[in-house]
Amino acid sequence: MDDLTRLAAESGLEVSTAHLPGDLLGAYLPEQRRILLDARLTPVERRCVLAHELGHAHYGHRHVGAPGALSAATAAQERQADLYAARLLISADAYERAERLGSGAEFLADELEVTADLIDAYRQWLDRGPPRPATHAEPARPGDAGPPS
Repeated sequence: MDDLTRLAAESGLEVSTAHLPGDLLGAYLPEQRRILLDARLTPVERRCVLAHELGHAHYGHRHVGAPGALSAATAAQERQADLYAARLLISADAYERAERLGSGAEFLADELEVTADLIDAYRQWLDRGPPRPATHAEPARPGDAGPPS
């Protein structure tokens, strides 16, 4: 978690905790250069939500659509942020080792200390093959010199 907090600081982002409304787990506030995390999150959820919100910041996402509505554009941004978080938190080697022990998303999530949603995003990335966006580099894991493999 310290690595993610450091990555946020290096990106000029402040991370804070608050009691967020409803089922909101986190929020990226681009105008304030701030990430909010819900105070009720478990340590694993906190790590994953922070990585997800860092994805929104990395890609310059802005909220699209009416509050509470999941437009197609918002859904695409959410998938992109999930993929960013999955690639940031899950190494290929660790995933392969964990998958040798079991294949269920919940099992892998427990082994890799991420959420099942990020396992799903990682699997979708594996099924599609690594995207090569023209304008955005892949996320570097905290502590790595370059992009994840």
